[in-house]
Amino acid sequence: MKKLPLFLMTALAVGSFSAASAEEKRILLKTPIYYNSVLPSLGSTIKYVSDNIATLSGRSLKMKIYEPNKLVNPKEILDAVSSGKVQAGYATAGNWGGKIPAARLFSSIPFGPEAPEYLAWFYHGNGNKLHQELYDNNNLNVKVQVCGVLAPETSGWFKNEITKPEDLKGLKMRFFGLGALVMEKLGVSTVGLPGGEIFPAIEKGVIDATEFSMPVVDQRIGLKKLLKYNYFPGWHQQATIMELIINKDTWNKMSARQQSVIEHLCKSATLEAIALGEAIQAPVMEENVKQGVINKYWSESMLSTFKSTWDDVVVEESAKDPEFKRIYGDLAEFRKRYDLWESNAFLPRPKPSL
Repeated sequence: MKKLPLFLMTALAVGSFSAASAEEKRILLKTPIYYNSVLPSLGSTIKYVSDNIATLSGRSLKMKIYEPNKLVNPKEILDAVSSGKVQAGYATAGNWGGKIPAARLFSSIPFGPEAPEYLAWFYHGNGNKLHQELYDNNNLNVKVQVCGVLAPETSGWFKNEITKPEDLKGLKMRFFGLGALVMEKLGVSTVGLPGGEIFPAIEKGVIDATEFSMPVVDQRIGLKKLLKYNYFPGWHQQATIMELIINKDTWNKMSARQQSVIEHLCKSATLEAIALGEAIQAPVMEENVKQGVINKYWSESMLSTFKSTWDDVVVEESAKDPEFKRIYGDLAEFRKRYDLWESNAFLPRPKPSL
């Protein structure tokens, strides 16, 4: 049997694509976001999704992004999506830690996993399944999926050098997620602040120190103008998963093809986010040094203190929250198996040079 000419095959494929999209309901996803879209990786990833969703869906899907506080308060995004007030939202699960403590496990975890291992657990372990189950068990009418991952963060900007745990006691510090529980056990008074409120809080003396994100994002909010010492590594956030949540009623109205477009577009966005995040940090670190910032790498004794304190937090959180215990236990088992691969497959990291 003769093959059809390439131009005819293309025409038929395009025709089928157009016919399929013509039969689908046109859906607008009004999507408030937690972090401003100008922030590289942290906020720009959802813009990547919105810029491509119409083309890939044959114009049957459209996403309209609303910057923080333009449609709903960022802290209300999860409830707004669940109730149907908006069709979708973009954040990281750690933002819901006050409402659902175990949600923080789907955002970032002290001392890893790093991005490859974390994504392996989400996509090829039980991560995605447990993520959805957690929201279902908390009566949230949302479909959730990974839609971005951040490169490692820095673990703090300080006015003075920190050489021992006692130097942390009494500090007032902006800190995020599970890492905040570690810092609190070490005598730090932590507070969660959005990026736009951090600079004025430091300037007015409301807080003494902060962590926020990757160097390129920290640069955008001007931390180097007020704080001199920037600490690495980001033991508290070696990788941070971003999530797209869609109202389930909206999700169920979509065709299988529309759902597939979103799922695959989010995978593409995740790749773009980590590639971009890894590519653009070093020049900012170099510029910071030229402008007087002192990059510091935590001593082995400080890292050991953070790690042992985190181990205590895991025990405490597992004891009081069955969901935390179940999810963390599944991840820990996955990591135990993964360690055989990781410990043999990768070269040891060289001594850091800051």
